[in-house]
Amino acid sequence: MGFWAAPSTEPKRKYRWILNFGGTIGAVEQYLVKKVSKPSFEVSETEHKYINHTFWYPGRVTWNTVELTLVDPVSPDASEKMFEVLKKSGYIFPLDPNTTQTISKHKAVTALGEFSIKQLGAEQNQFVEEWVLKNAWISKVNFGELDYESDDLVELEITVRYDYAVKTI
Repeated sequence: MGFWAAPSTEPKRKYRWILNFGGTIGAVEQYLVKKVSKPSFEVSETEHKYINHTFWYPGRVTWNTVELTLVDPVSPDASEKMFEVLKKSGYIFPLDPNTTQTISKHKAVTALGEFSIKQLGAEQNQFVEEWVLKNAWISKVNFGELDYESDDLVELEITVRYDYAVKTI
């Protein structure tokens, strides 16, 4: 019997997952998350030419950003949660010219909290894959767009930067 014909074969499904994050702002409700990209990395390369040949060597690993989309209901207000992340990261409005407070990595990482993506299996409470993003912080938030010709839900597009990801399962 071939691999796909075996009844015990269960591929990972795109729609079976949960996302957890929300440090000092409090957890963001899982049902607000519509879409998330899994971590990815790139390895740089260096070429070395010798006479009539070219040889390639791997270089440094760079982890790419993770993109996610949230639905923005009135309550709980996802836009407000993202704005709270910005403020808890150290941002303050430039109202006082003597203020020297700035955003810091520590505050930004603490505001977002542990960021993990868990893929579910076919069985209840079965996790088949988990990614934990280390030192994750929000680098970009797009609060969506408004359109008189659409009845779609308002969505937030968020970019998360992190140092590296660990696959725990």
